[in-house]
Amino acid sequence: MNTPPRVLVTGGSGYIAGVLIRQLLANGWQVHTTVRDLRREPALRQLLGADDGDASEQLRCFAADLMADAGWAEAAAGCSHMAHLASPLPVGVPRDANELIVPARDGALRALKAARDAGVQRVVMTSSVAAISYGHGPGEHHFTEDDWTRLETPGIPPYIQSKTIAERAARDWVAREGGGLEFCTVNPSVVLGPVASADYSASVVIVKSLLQGKVPALPNIGFGIVDVRDVAELHWRALTALGMADERFIACGGFLWLREIAAILRAELGEQAQRVPTLQMPDWAVRLLAKVSPAVRAAASELGTARHQDSSHARERLGWVPRPPREAIVATARDLIALCM
Repeated sequence: MNTPPRVLVTGGSGYIAGVLIRQLLANGWQVHTTVRDLRREPALRQLLGADDGDASEQLRCFAADLMADAGWAEAAAGCSHMAHLASPLPVGVPRDANELIVPARDGALRALKAARDAGVQRVVMTSSVAAISYGHGPGEHHFTEDDWTRLETPGIPPYIQSKTIAERAARDWVAREGGGLEFCTVNPSVVLGPVASADYSASVVIVKSLLQGKVPALPNIGFGIVDVRDVAELHWRALTALGMADERFIACGGFLWLREIAAILRAELGEQAQRVPTLQMPDWAVRLLAKVSPAVRAAASELGTARHQDSSHARERLGWVPRPPREAIVATARDLIALCM
């Protein structure tokens, strides 16, 4: 009988990581995962359905932090694969960009060094379309995996900087010091979909804010959207397919304007979406509010910009087929309502 593969999934309490770990366990893999505090292990096991039975034996948790060396070697020991998903994703805008850049970059390098030293064969790292499609100016753009965010463009937000710098640093390190390590990235757009607990991703806050009426009117901004189940599936395919060295995969189900997202919520949820705004906020009003609000300032830089992120490479290379954005949006909203947000 063949020994099942052993994989380290970093950031096990994360939104995408939880879906991926459940898929790996269901397929018989042995899973190591990292958390910052092992006191969270019982709750994590319960959430993942790995608190008893065979799944409890398949999953091991290790304490490791993006900003410290301790724990990484132990977590990677015996693993043939790694999915590096741990990365800071704030709800607000930090005062200092390095609050995001340093842990994202240094954490990725710590994970890669641990992988190489443990003899891991393949690392799939979660990057983002943030590393692809920013700094190209306003208007309508179409992006593929060949594109990179232009950090030299003034006003690039800290999160966008962190994802770009972390991916470039990881690729440079693998080329220079990775030895035979096979490395690729998955680059999702805004990740929505089922929400299993109140510990959800900052991307889910977009739908939450609309449902709660915290957005009084809709600025003229939009996003690429992808379902969390499809992002996990793309990681799975990248972990198991042949010949993944240096690959890069955009994960996007399609672009929608915020007004289209709001319209979907109202159409699908009826009275439960009664606080979702219907009015469009004029661009001049967004720019005026941006002078006093960092969050609005980020939205102001996006006005009228449509970033279409082409996922055809993942479809053609790995047979990946994402759900429509509408399905991800509705799943997010229904679960948020069930969790009482």
